[in-house]
Amino acid sequence: MLAAAAVVLAALALSLLARGTQERASAQQAEQQGGLQLNRIGDYDSPTYVHGPKGAKGFLFIVERSGEIKVRKDGESRGTFLNIKGRVRCCDGERGLFSMAFADFKESRRFYVYYTDGSGDLVISEFRMRKNNRTRADKSSERKLLDIEHSRYGNHNGGQLQWGPDDKLYIATGDGGGGGDPQENAQDKGSLLGKLLRINPLRNPKGKLRYGIPRDNPYVGESGDNEIYARGLRNPYRFSFDRDRIAIGDVGQDRFEEVNFEKLKKAKGANFGWDNYEGFSRYEGGSLDNHDEPIFAYSHSNGRCSITGGYVVRTNQLGGLAGRYVYGDLCTGEIRSIRASTDRTNSSDGTGLKEGGLVSFGTDAKRNLYVIAGGAVYRITR
Repeated sequence: MLAAAAVVLAALALSLLARGTQERASAQQAEQQGGLQLNRIGDYDSPTYVHGPKGAKGFLFIVERSGEIKVRKDGESRGTFLNIKGRVRCCDGERGLFSMAFADFKESRRFYVYYTDGSGDLVISEFRMRKNNRTRADKSSERKLLDIEHSRYGNHNGGQLQWGPDDKLYIATGDGGGGGDPQENAQDKGSLLGKLLRINPLRNPKGKLRYGIPRDNPYVGESGDNEIYARGLRNPYRFSFDRDRIAIGDVGQDRFEEVNFEKLKKAKGANFGWDNYEGFSRYEGGSLDNHDEPIFAYSHSNGRCSITGGYVVRTNQLGGLAGRYVYGDLCTGEIRSIRASTDRTNSSDGTGLKEGGLVSFGTDAKRNLYVIAGGAVYRITR
Protein backbone atom coordinates (compact mmCIF):
# COMPACT_ATOMS: atom_id res chain seq x y z
CA MET A 1 0.00 0.00 0.00
CA LEU A 2 1.05 3.59 -0.47
CA ALA A 3 1.34 4.50 3.22
CA ALA A 4 4.56 3.61 4.97
CA ALA A 5 4.47 1.29 7.94
CA ALA A 6 4.64 4.13 10.44
CA VAL A 7 1.59 5.78 8.91
CA VAL A 8 -0.34 2.52 8.91
CA LEU A 9 0.53 1.73 12.52
CA ALA A 10 -0.34 5.27 13.57
CA ALA A 11 -3.71 4.94 11.89
CA LEU A 12 -4.31 1.64 13.66
CA ALA A 13 -3.33 3.10 17.02
CA LEU A 14 -5.61 6.09 16.60
CA SER A 15 -8.39 3.77 15.57
CA LEU A 16 -7.99 1.66 18.70
CA LEU A 17 -8.09 4.73 20.94
CA ALA A 18 -11.17 6.12 19.26
CA ARG A 19 -12.98 2.88 18.49
CA GLY A 20 -15.90 3.37 20.89
CA THR A 21 -16.64 6.86 19.57
CA GLN A 22 -16.29 5.74 15.96
CA GLU A 23 -18.62 2.79 16.44
CA ARG A 24 -21.31 5.04 17.86
CA ALA A 25 -20.82 7.56 15.06
CA SER A 26 -20.89 4.81 12.42
CA ALA A 27 -24.11 3.37 13.81
CA GLN A 28 -25.77 6.82 13.88
CA GLN A 29 -24.62 7.59 10.34
CA ALA A 30 -25.74 4.18 9.08
CA GLU A 31 -29.19 4.68 10.58
CA GLN A 32 -29.53 7.83 8.49
CA GLN A 33 -28.25 6.17 5.27
CA GLY A 34 -30.00 2.85 4.81
CA GLY A 35 -29.37 1.29 8.20
CA LEU A 36 -25.96 -0.25 7.41
CA GLN A 37 -23.85 -1.10 10.43
CA LEU A 38 -20.46 -2.57 11.28
CA ASN A 39 -21.06 -5.61 13.48
CA ARG A 40 -17.85 -6.43 15.35
CA ILE A 41 -16.79 -10.09 15.06
CA GLY A 42 -13.58 -9.95 17.08
CA ASP A 43 -10.18 -8.37 17.70
CA TYR A 44 -6.96 -9.77 16.21
CA ASP A 45 -3.24 -9.05 16.01
CA SER A 46 -2.85 -6.73 12.99
CA PRO A 47 -5.28 -8.64 10.76
CA THR A 48 -4.78 -8.19 7.02
CA TYR A 49 -7.43 -10.39 5.39
CA VAL A 50 -10.64 -12.28 6.17
CA HIS A 51 -11.88 -15.15 4.03
CA GLY A 52 -14.63 -17.74 4.01
CA PRO A 53 -14.10 -19.90 0.91
CA LYS A 54 -16.85 -21.24 -1.30
CA GLY A 55 -18.25 -24.47 0.13
CA ALA A 56 -16.91 -23.75 3.63
CA LYS A 57 -20.21 -23.07 5.36
CA GLY A 58 -19.69 -21.60 8.82
CA PHE A 59 -15.92 -21.15 8.39
CA LEU A 60 -14.10 -17.82 8.58
CA PHE A 61 -10.31 -17.47 8.36
CA ILE A 62 -8.52 -14.35 9.63
CA VAL A 63 -4.99 -13.69 8.35
CA GLU A 64 -2.66 -11.86 10.75
CA ARG A 65 0.26 -9.86 9.41
CA SER A 66 2.89 -11.44 11.66
CA GLY A 67 2.32 -14.92 10.20
CA GLU A 68 -0.67 -16.58 11.86
CA ILE A 69 -4.07 -17.49 10.47
CA LYS A 70 -6.92 -17.82 12.96
CA VAL A 71 -10.13 -19.73 12.28
CA ARG A 72 -13.73 -19.35 13.38
CA LYS A 73 -16.48 -21.95 12.95
CA ASP A 74 -20.17 -21.22 13.36
CA GLY A 75 -19.41 -17.90 15.00
CA GLU A 76 -16.94 -19.22 17.56
CA SER A 77 -13.16 -19.00 17.68
CA ARG A 78 -11.39 -22.31 16.98
CA GLY A 79 -7.86 -21.01 17.59
CA THR A 80 -4.87 -21.00 15.25
CA PHE A 81 -5.24 -22.60 11.84
CA LEU A 82 -1.64 -21.98 10.73
CA ASN A 83 1.43 -20.43 12.38
CA ILE A 84 4.40 -19.59 10.12
CA LYS A 85 5.74 -16.62 12.07
CA GLY A 86 9.28 -17.94 11.76
CA ARG A 87 9.06 -17.79 7.96
CA VAL A 88 7.38 -14.39 7.56
CA ARG A 89 9.24 -11.09 7.61
CA CYS A 90 7.12 -8.60 9.51
CA CYS A 91 6.51 -5.79 10.02
CA ASP A 92 9.03 -3.35 8.53
CA GLY A 93 7.76 -1.35 5.60
CA GLU A 94 4.63 -3.04 4.35
CA ARG A 95 5.87 -6.60 4.75
CA GLY A 96 4.07 -9.53 6.34
CA LEU A 97 1.48 -12.22 5.63
CA PHE A 98 -1.13 -10.76 3.28
CA SER A 99 -3.81 -13.21 2.17
CA MET A 100 -4.89 -16.79 1.53
CA ALA A 101 -6.98 -18.71 -0.99
CA PHE A 102 -8.43 -22.23 -1.16
CA ALA A 103 -8.44 -24.40 -4.26
CA ASP A 104 -11.64 -26.32 -3.40
CA PHE A 105 -12.58 -26.49 0.25
CA LYS A 106 -14.91 -29.48 -0.15
CA GLU A 107 -12.77 -31.63 -2.42
CA SER A 108 -9.18 -30.55 -1.78
CA ARG A 109 -7.10 -29.92 1.32
CA ARG A 110 -4.87 -27.44 -0.54
CA PHE A 111 -4.71 -23.73 0.16
CA TYR A 112 -2.30 -20.94 -0.73
CA VAL A 113 -0.70 -18.05 1.15
CA TYR A 114 1.14 -14.89 0.10
CA TYR A 115 3.88 -13.48 2.34
CA THR A 116 7.28 -11.80 2.46
CA ASP A 117 10.20 -13.97 3.58
CA GLY A 118 13.31 -13.06 5.58
CA SER A 119 14.89 -11.37 2.57
CA GLY A 120 11.79 -9.36 1.79
CA ASP A 121 11.03 -11.45 -1.30
CA LEU A 122 7.44 -12.31 -2.25
CA VAL A 123 6.54 -15.93 -1.59
CA ILE A 124 3.52 -17.87 -2.83
CA SER A 125 3.24 -21.22 -1.04
CA GLU A 126 0.87 -24.15 -0.97
CA PHE A 127 -0.14 -25.83 2.30
CA ARG A 128 -2.58 -28.59 3.17
CA MET A 129 -5.23 -28.88 5.83
CA ARG A 130 -5.00 -31.87 8.14
CA LYS A 131 -6.87 -34.90 6.86
CA ASN A 132 -9.38 -35.17 9.67
CA ASN A 133 -9.46 -31.62 10.99
CA ARG A 134 -10.23 -28.69 8.72
CA THR A 135 -9.65 -26.19 11.52
CA ARG A 136 -5.92 -27.01 11.49
CA ALA A 137 -3.29 -26.82 8.75
CA ASP A 138 -0.24 -29.05 8.40
CA LYS A 139 2.63 -26.60 8.90
CA SER A 140 5.15 -29.08 7.49
CA SER A 141 3.29 -29.38 4.18
CA GLU A 142 4.58 -26.12 2.70
CA ARG A 143 5.42 -26.29 -1.00
CA LYS A 144 6.85 -23.03 -2.34
CA LEU A 145 5.50 -22.18 -5.76
CA LEU A 146 6.94 -18.73 -6.43
CA ASP A 147 9.76 -16.72 -4.89
CA ILE A 148 9.90 -13.25 -6.46
CA GLU A 149 12.87 -11.02 -5.63
CA HIS A 150 11.68 -7.91 -3.74
CA SER A 151 14.46 -7.13 -1.28
CA ARG A 152 15.32 -3.56 -2.29
CA TYR A 153 12.20 -1.81 -0.97
CA GLY A 154 9.73 -2.76 1.75
CA ASN A 155 6.66 -1.29 0.02
CA HIS A 156 4.49 -2.17 -2.98
CA ASN A 157 4.27 -5.90 -2.31
CA GLY A 158 0.79 -6.32 -3.75
CA GLY A 159 -0.70 -9.00 -1.55
CA GLN A 160 -3.82 -10.66 -2.95
CA LEU A 161 -4.43 -14.29 -3.88
CA GLN A 162 -7.72 -15.39 -5.41
CA TRP A 163 -8.84 -18.74 -6.78
CA GLY A 164 -10.40 -17.79 -10.09
CA PRO A 165 -13.69 -18.89 -11.67
CA ASP A 166 -11.59 -20.84 -14.21
CA ASP A 167 -9.97 -22.93 -11.43
CA LYS A 168 -6.61 -21.16 -11.71
CA LEU A 169 -4.69 -19.23 -9.05
CA TYR A 170 -4.40 -15.47 -9.60
CA ILE A 171 -1.72 -13.39 -7.85
CA ALA A 172 -1.35 -9.59 -7.80
CA THR A 173 2.18 -8.25 -7.32
CA GLY A 174 3.36 -4.71 -6.63
CA ASP A 175 5.92 -2.95 -8.82
CA GLY A 176 8.85 -3.51 -6.46
CA GLY A 177 8.59 -0.35 -4.36
CA GLY A 178 10.19 3.07 -4.34
CA GLY A 179 8.59 6.16 -5.84
CA GLY A 180 7.42 6.09 -9.45
CA ASP A 181 8.55 2.52 -10.26
CA PRO A 182 12.29 3.34 -10.43
CA GLN A 183 13.09 -0.18 -11.57
CA GLU A 184 10.55 0.05 -14.44
CA ASN A 185 9.03 -3.31 -13.53
CA ALA A 186 5.34 -2.72 -14.20
CA GLN A 187 5.75 -2.40 -17.99
CA ASP A 188 8.53 -4.99 -18.24
CA LYS A 189 7.17 -8.27 -19.63
CA GLY A 190 10.31 -9.97 -18.31
CA SER A 191 9.47 -9.12 -14.67
CA LEU A 192 6.78 -10.66 -12.47
CA LEU A 193 6.42 -7.40 -10.51
CA GLY A 194 3.60 -4.94 -11.15
CA LYS A 195 1.52 -7.73 -12.66
CA LEU A 196 -1.52 -9.95 -12.40
CA LEU A 197 -0.21 -13.52 -12.56
CA ARG A 198 -2.11 -16.72 -13.40
CA ILE A 199 -0.84 -20.24 -12.70
CA ASN A 200 -2.20 -23.75 -12.21
CA PRO A 201 -0.73 -25.16 -8.97
CA LEU A 202 -2.87 -28.30 -9.19
CA ARG A 203 -0.81 -29.41 -12.15
CA ASN A 204 2.70 -30.60 -11.29
CA PRO A 205 4.78 -30.51 -14.47
CA LYS A 206 8.19 -32.01 -14.99
CA GLY A 207 11.17 -29.69 -14.86
CA LYS A 208 12.01 -26.69 -12.68
CA LEU A 209 8.53 -25.17 -12.39
CA ARG A 210 6.41 -26.19 -9.40
CA TYR A 211 3.12 -25.37 -11.13
CA GLY A 212 1.45 -25.51 -14.50
CA ILE A 213 1.28 -22.61 -16.95
CA PRO A 214 -2.15 -22.19 -18.56
CA ARG A 215 -1.63 -22.50 -22.30
CA ASP A 216 -3.84 -19.49 -23.02
CA ASN A 217 -1.82 -17.07 -20.88
CA PRO A 218 -1.01 -14.11 -23.16
CA TYR A 219 2.78 -14.48 -23.39
CA VAL A 220 3.03 -18.24 -23.79
CA GLY A 221 5.15 -18.76 -26.88
CA GLU A 222 5.88 -15.04 -27.11
CA SER A 223 8.30 -12.58 -25.56
CA GLY A 224 7.42 -12.23 -21.89
CA ASP A 225 7.13 -14.30 -18.72
CA ASN A 226 4.57 -17.05 -19.14
CA GLU A 227 2.96 -16.47 -15.73
CA ILE A 228 1.83 -12.93 -16.63
CA TYR A 229 -1.87 -12.39 -17.28
CA ALA A 230 -1.90 -8.56 -17.21
CA ARG A 231 0.64 -5.79 -16.54
CA GLY A 232 0.93 -2.09 -15.77
CA LEU A 233 -0.08 -2.21 -12.08
CA ARG A 234 1.49 -0.18 -9.28
CA ASN A 235 0.36 -1.81 -6.05
CA PRO A 236 -2.74 -3.98 -6.53
CA TYR A 237 -3.03 -4.71 -2.83
CA ARG A 238 -6.56 -6.08 -3.18
CA PHE A 239 -8.53 -7.53 -6.09
CA SER A 240 -11.62 -9.74 -6.33
CA PHE A 241 -13.77 -11.65 -8.80
CA ASP A 242 -17.38 -10.97 -9.62
CA ARG A 243 -18.64 -13.88 -11.70
CA ASP A 244 -16.70 -13.56 -14.98
CA ARG A 245 -15.23 -10.15 -14.10
CA ILE A 246 -12.25 -8.96 -12.09
CA ALA A 247 -12.06 -5.81 -9.96
CA ILE A 248 -8.61 -4.46 -9.03
CA GLY A 249 -8.07 -1.66 -6.51
CA ASP A 250 -4.68 -0.26 -7.56
CA VAL A 251 -2.98 2.07 -5.08
CA GLY A 252 -1.77 5.32 -6.67
CA GLN A 253 1.32 7.49 -6.22
CA ASP A 254 0.65 11.04 -5.04
CA ARG A 255 -2.56 12.08 -6.81
CA PHE A 256 -5.03 9.35 -7.77
CA GLU A 257 -6.38 5.96 -6.67
CA GLU A 258 -8.05 3.72 -9.24
CA VAL A 259 -10.37 0.79 -9.83
CA ASN A 260 -9.82 -1.45 -12.86
CA PHE A 261 -12.86 -3.55 -13.68
CA GLU A 262 -12.83 -5.88 -16.68
CA LYS A 263 -14.31 -9.11 -17.95
CA LEU A 264 -11.73 -11.73 -17.10
CA LYS A 265 -11.18 -12.70 -20.73
CA LYS A 266 -10.63 -9.07 -21.72
CA ALA A 267 -8.11 -8.64 -18.91
CA LYS A 268 -5.90 -11.25 -20.59
CA GLY A 269 -2.93 -9.32 -21.94
CA ALA A 270 -4.28 -6.03 -20.59
CA ASN A 271 -1.97 -3.12 -19.83
CA PHE A 272 -3.38 -0.98 -17.03
CA GLY A 273 -0.99 1.87 -17.71
CA TRP A 274 1.36 2.32 -14.75
CA ASP A 275 3.81 4.08 -14.69
CA ASN A 276 2.86 6.05 -17.77
CA TYR A 277 -0.52 6.76 -16.22
CA GLU A 278 -1.84 7.27 -12.71
CA GLY A 279 -5.62 7.03 -12.85
CA PHE A 280 -6.68 8.83 -16.03
CA SER A 281 -3.72 11.24 -15.94
CA ARG A 282 -0.22 11.05 -17.37
CA TYR A 283 2.40 10.21 -14.77
CA GLU A 284 5.65 9.84 -16.69
CA GLY A 285 6.59 10.83 -20.23
CA GLY A 286 6.67 8.42 -23.09
CA SER A 287 4.02 6.93 -25.32
CA LEU A 288 1.53 4.31 -24.20
CA ASP A 289 -1.39 4.20 -26.56
CA ASN A 290 -4.52 2.10 -26.15
CA HIS A 291 -3.86 1.08 -22.56
CA ASP A 292 -6.74 -0.29 -20.48
CA GLU A 293 -8.13 2.63 -18.53
CA PRO A 294 -9.66 2.30 -15.07
CA ILE A 295 -13.42 2.60 -14.73
CA PHE A 296 -13.03 4.92 -11.73
CA ALA A 297 -10.40 7.08 -10.05
CA TYR A 298 -10.44 9.45 -7.11
CA SER A 299 -8.03 12.13 -5.95
CA HIS A 300 -6.19 12.60 -2.65
CA SER A 301 -8.47 15.44 -1.61
CA ASN A 302 -10.09 15.54 1.85
CA GLY A 303 -7.39 13.41 3.45
CA ARG A 304 -7.74 10.38 1.16
CA CYS A 305 -4.51 8.55 0.37
CA SER A 306 -4.75 4.85 -0.50
CA ILE A 307 -7.52 2.67 -1.90
CA THR A 308 -8.48 -0.54 -0.17
CA GLY A 309 -10.07 -2.63 -2.90
CA GLY A 310 -13.20 -4.57 -2.09
CA TYR A 311 -15.98 -6.68 -3.56
CA VAL A 312 -19.14 -6.51 -5.61
CA VAL A 313 -22.01 -7.21 -3.23
CA ARG A 314 -23.97 -10.32 -4.26
CA THR A 315 -26.42 -10.60 -1.40
CA ASN A 316 -29.77 -8.89 -0.98
CA GLN A 317 -29.16 -8.53 2.75
CA LEU A 318 -27.46 -5.15 2.23
CA GLY A 319 -30.28 -3.41 0.41
CA GLY A 320 -29.10 -0.80 -2.10
CA LEU A 321 -25.52 -2.07 -2.05
CA ALA A 322 -26.54 -5.20 -3.96
CA GLY A 323 -24.74 -5.26 -7.31
CA ARG A 324 -22.37 -2.43 -6.36
CA TYR A 325 -18.60 -2.53 -5.87
CA VAL A 326 -17.67 -1.60 -2.29
CA TYR A 327 -14.21 -0.18 -1.50
CA GLY A 328 -12.56 2.00 1.13
CA ASP A 329 -9.68 4.38 1.83
CA LEU A 330 -6.92 3.62 4.33
CA CYS A 331 -6.46 7.17 5.62
CA THR A 332 -10.05 8.37 5.94
CA GLY A 333 -11.66 5.01 6.73
CA GLU A 334 -14.54 5.82 4.39
CA ILE A 335 -16.47 2.89 2.92
CA ARG A 336 -17.97 3.83 -0.44
CA SER A 337 -19.44 2.14 -3.50
CA ILE A 338 -19.63 2.52 -7.27
CA ARG A 339 -21.80 0.91 -9.92
CA ALA A 340 -20.39 -2.49 -10.88
CA SER A 341 -19.99 -1.94 -14.59
CA THR A 342 -17.11 -2.10 -17.05
CA ASP A 343 -18.16 1.37 -18.23
CA ARG A 344 -16.36 4.41 -16.85
CA THR A 345 -18.06 6.22 -13.97
CA ASN A 346 -17.42 9.40 -12.00
CA SER A 347 -20.07 8.69 -9.38
CA SER A 348 -19.19 7.27 -5.98
CA ASP A 349 -21.69 6.99 -3.14
CA GLY A 350 -21.06 6.85 0.58
CA THR A 351 -22.43 3.99 2.64
CA GLY A 352 -22.62 5.89 5.91
CA LEU A 353 -19.86 3.66 7.30
CA LYS A 354 -16.40 4.78 8.35
CA GLU A 355 -13.68 3.12 10.44
CA GLY A 356 -10.08 4.19 10.96
CA GLY A 357 -7.21 1.99 9.78
CA LEU A 358 -9.27 0.27 7.09
CA VAL A 359 -6.95 -2.35 5.59
CA SER A 360 -9.10 -5.00 3.88
CA PHE A 361 -12.46 -6.43 2.90
CA GLY A 362 -13.47 -10.08 2.62
CA THR A 363 -16.42 -12.38 2.05
CA ASP A 364 -17.62 -15.75 3.34
CA ALA A 365 -19.33 -18.73 1.70
CA LYS A 366 -22.71 -16.96 1.95
CA ARG A 367 -21.25 -13.80 0.32
CA ASN A 368 -21.57 -11.76 3.48
CA LEU A 369 -19.22 -8.76 3.36
CA TYR A 370 -16.56 -8.18 6.02
CA VAL A 371 -14.26 -5.27 6.86
CA ILE A 372 -10.90 -5.23 8.64
CA ALA A 373 -10.11 -1.96 10.39
CA GLY A 374 -8.19 -0.91 13.48
CA GLY A 375 -7.26 -4.43 14.52
CA ALA A 376 -10.84 -5.70 14.39
CA VAL A 377 -12.98 -7.73 11.99
CA TYR A 378 -16.49 -6.47 11.26
CA ARG A 379 -19.38 -7.80 9.24
CA ILE A 380 -21.49 -5.26 7.39
CA THR A 381 -25.11 -5.76 8.37
CA ARG A 382 -28.41 -3.98 7.91
